[in-house]
Amino acid sequence: MGDSFIIAIDFGTAYSGYAFNITPRNQKTEPCVRYWGEKSARETPKTPTCILFDKYKQFISFGYEAKEAYVSRMGTEAKDKLFFESFKMSLYKRVTANGKEMKALQVFTEALKFLKEDALTTIAQHTAGRQFTASDFTWVLTVPAIWEESAKQFMREAATQAGIVTKGKEDKLVIALEPEAASVYCKKLPSDGFIAENLGDGKLDQSPGTQYIVVDCGGGTIDITFHEVLEEGNLKELHKASGNDLGGQTVDRKFKQFLQEIFTGVWDDYEKKFPNEAQKIMYDFTLFKKHEDDVEIPCPFNLGKLAEKKKKIEKYFKKVHGATWEDGSIKISKEKLREFFEESLQGITRCLREILEKDFKIKYILLVGGYADSKILRNHITDEFGDDYIILCPFRPQEVIMKGAVEFGRNKGVVASRKNPFTYGVGIFQRFDKFRHREDKKFTNKDGVWCRDIFMKLVDVGEDVRWNETREHTLYPVEAAQKAMSFSFYRTKKKHVAYIDEPDTEEIGSFIVESPDTTLGLNREIRLKIKFGFTEMTATGTDRESGSSQTIRINFMRN
Repeated sequence: MGDSFIIAIDFGTAYSGYAFNITPRNQKTEPCVRYWGEKSARETPKTPTCILFDKYKQFISFGYEAKEAYVSRMGTEAKDKLFFESFKMSLYKRVTANGKEMKALQVFTEALKFLKEDALTTIAQHTAGRQFTASDFTWVLTVPAIWEESAKQFMREAATQAGIVTKGKEDKLVIALEPEAASVYCKKLPSDGFIAENLGDGKLDQSPGTQYIVVDCGGGTIDITFHEVLEEGNLKELHKASGNDLGGQTVDRKFKQFLQEIFTGVWDDYEKKFPNEAQKIMYDFTLFKKHEDDVEIPCPFNLGKLAEKKKKIEKYFKKVHGATWEDGSIKISKEKLREFFEESLQGITRCLREILEKDFKIKYILLVGGYADSKILRNHITDEFGDDYIILCPFRPQEVIMKGAVEFGRNKGVVASRKNPFTYGVGIFQRFDKFRHREDKKFTNKDGVWCRDIFMKLVDVGEDVRWNETREHTLYPVEAAQKAMSFSFYRTKKKHVAYIDEPDTEEIGSFIVESPDTTLGLNREIRLKIKFGFTEMTATGTDRESGSSQTIRINFMRN
């Protein structure tokens, strides 16, 4: 069974979903995707990232059901409820609904717990009712590549609290970077797996040395990574990930602002009184924004009624450009629609230009993520970059990350090397040398004169680190009689650091290694083993005499 049983959760800002694989490793089958929204006559590969709790902060529902339950119960009954949406961008914070607060970790945990249980139920339906538990699977959780390590740690913590993995089995949870997962999936696609319109009819060249950019266009973030194909078809990261938070929701916000502008003095009241109708307008818009034609939205009955109380509905359209009233519908011109995209498209273009100015031999730009479903976005990228690069976008770009994450779970070493985002080091003591060391760092004990707080470099910022690469160092005690040694780890964006308390250097974790046998005094060895190169980093310290060992997954979470 092993690593062929995989569930990959793509936990997005706007939408979330999962894919799974329950066939043996040697059978090359397409991952299965769970489709959502059947109760509301929809069929989408992801469901809205929104969650509903009761007044006691107990989970009620997630996704379409949470949204519909909340908006249909507006009024006094809903006042007691806590409804959160698009909360992925609120890591570590407390999140607020109806003036009530909940810890972000609890909200994330309950969302992941729901997706976990739904996945196990769905899989049981595919396997003649065979019951699975979470521990039967390797779980893959996707995160944006531009996220800090602390954010990945937060997601791991939420997944552990949700029962996805248990203590001692932490390696059954793989944190995958969204654009890397997409890249892995697109590598396998034939030419007809990509949208053909004006994007050429190519597929992704797999010959070693091919360099390409993946632009993951999500609801919240735009995430850009660069890969080069290596000999065995594995990937090398060429440059650290970049991006911004100008994803598809930026376009939705502009559209909503425009509705507020048209229906000045009416829209906010309408949204409060008839939130399910207002919600439907926004949902319809997500479908319209995939195309680049004029948008015609039937005006909901209650919006018309509220507006007419103040003045004739045609009059609302006199003062705005780009929208007209036509037989009960709000018509928005394609030029106006394009304006809603402007800020987001400029942000993506800026990011891409910065990267492409560097000295790489990029051949392809690969567009993935739900927002890449938009023709306006695809055409914009083709207009800006199509003369110099081959632009590719797979069919169903929203599913690509989930499916690629399943593949990533099967072959964790597929990204063979990554760029290290920081200089990492450990704080150590050395014999004091007046020519090399700062006087204020000097201290004396009965075993000698020492210099404290020295930054011993483990790996450089921007250095290529191979997947699962291990670096080893041997350290010694500073007191012959000490029975334990404490190690603290640090990171900085700088290349040259002498001491751990320099500006822009922060502590990221520590542990204590027991060394009970003091016979060898200062000659005792502690072997420090650092495992880099995956999406997270672990450190193990082992006392050579006693075999006493301590491992931490470097804890990047801030208090």
